[in-house]
Amino acid sequence: MLIAQLSDPHVRPAGMLYHGVADSNRMLADAIRHLQQLDRRPDLVLLTGDLVEEGRPEEYAQVRALLAALTIPWLVIPGNHDHRDNFRAAFADQCRLPAEGPLHYCDDAHPVRIVALDSCVPGRHHGHIEPEGLRWLHATLSADPHKPTLVMLHHPPFVSGIPYMDDYRYMAPEPLEAVLRAFDNIEIVLCGHVHRAMLRRWAGTVVCACPSTTTEIALQLRPDAPPQSYLGTPACMLHLWSAEHGMVSHLSAIGEFEGPYPFA
Repeated sequence: MLIAQLSDPHVRPAGMLYHGVADSNRMLADAIRHLQQLDRRPDLVLLTGDLVEEGRPEEYAQVRALLAALTIPWLVIPGNHDHRDNFRAAFADQCRLPAEGPLHYCDDAHPVRIVALDSCVPGRHHGHIEPEGLRWLHATLSADPHKPTLVMLHHPPFVSGIPYMDDYRYMAPEPLEAVLRAFDNIEIVLCGHVHRAMLRRWAGTVVCACPSTTTEIALQLRPDAPPQSYLGTPACMLHLWSAEHGMVSHLSAIGEFEGPYPFA
């Protein structure tokens, strides 16, 4: 199974730029085109949050218009820039979203089970999941403790070393870690939020953060570093799973580049 991951497109209303500089709508369209031109077609696309910038209905209408071009099945979770109820209304026909409360759900229709977690705290930018959500997660994983499983949430449950991102990470991740560590079939945990590729061993598995399709958060590791970002090379992740070899993840840059050249 080939699973593509897009994250943090920060879509705006038609004709509006993200932070006044990035054409985030065009860049999401470019990312969709990139996925559909890959030499192997993904079986599923996961969008790991911050689909829009301000959570406005007109932004979600724009997202749905852009996703109409995506002919591969897709699943979404919210990020801190999304609005839970507007998100629920925009994607009620697409995902198994609960009618109220956090937007946790499970899609078990694939060789790899997809468990989607809503790590958003309404009105805040950091992440956390309440005990009720962790009980739901434990029950969902317990329903089949052997099937290969992918867990996705927006906020990374680790310290990245980038100070202005770590202020808004998933806070107090130990209870979530304990739930996941109890199961040995978690192939990978996917997140977004940090607008960069990051990897960390955690909870007996691997956490992988995906770059944004729009901007790249500056890699600054000084404790007093000021918040900065760049119009860098947009990218996505490709997660290739097989029963024989497990999960391997690839970074895939989006755009046109010189080549290909003969491999030697």
